[in-house]
Amino acid sequence: MTTDSASPKTRGVLFDVDGTLIDSSYFHAMAWWQAFRREGLDIEMSAIHRRVGMGGDRLIQSLVTDCTEDLQENLKSAHSAVFSTFWPTLRPFDSVRDLLSACSGSGLAVGLASSAQERDLEVSRHILDAGSSIDAWTSSNDAKESKPAPDILIACLEKLGVSPEDAVFVGDAVWDVMAGAAIGVPVIALTCGGISEAELRDAGAAEVYDNPRHLLEHLESSIIGRLAAGAPKG
Repeated sequence: MTTDSASPKTRGVLFDVDGTLIDSSYFHAMAWWQAFRREGLDIEMSAIHRRVGMGGDRLIQSLVTDCTEDLQENLKSAHSAVFSTFWPTLRPFDSVRDLLSACSGSGLAVGLASSAQERDLEVSRHILDAGSSIDAWTSSNDAKESKPAPDILIACLEKLGVSPEDAVFVGDAVWDVMAGAAIGVPVIALTCGGISEAELRDAGAAEVYDNPRHLLEHLESSIIGRLAAGAPKG
């Protein structure tokens, strides 16, 4: 599944980062849990984890009733500070670089549709170490509304110069599936972020794989493979 590298990339694949390419979902849950505890809020870890993948503002609003603006800012700052202590521990999932390279080598534009803070994204890009396999990326600065709103996907597609009908999105959360559906982009979901296959399929995921390695093993027969070959995605 290779193509002429000089050919223009008119089709693309977007990747969520946390929980999809990097094994960080549970670290985010822990960081939020500690942030809530610092503010005297006892929130169950499982409730937090199920909301990882939302923007921080939405996650807080869904868990804390009548949250003031000051409290929200304190929680977001605390989460950021705690999560940064986990940076040295973060690792990409198995075969991530090979997956990104295979997508790029097949002629698809590759974008990181991340809504992470800019400094977290820089760390993630360093961890991925994917070089020229990545054509564009986004951070929280590129979207007004966070997932499940599709703003970050739209921003990444614009940076790639790819239209929604010529794209696929790979994510790990229900919120990723919802964001893709909002603009008609099919979503391949991975369960390595901790969300079950049943939940992801119920949300509308077109395909579900265990992790990046599992997707890579089935790449040619996946929606990504059909997109690269110029075949219909459905």
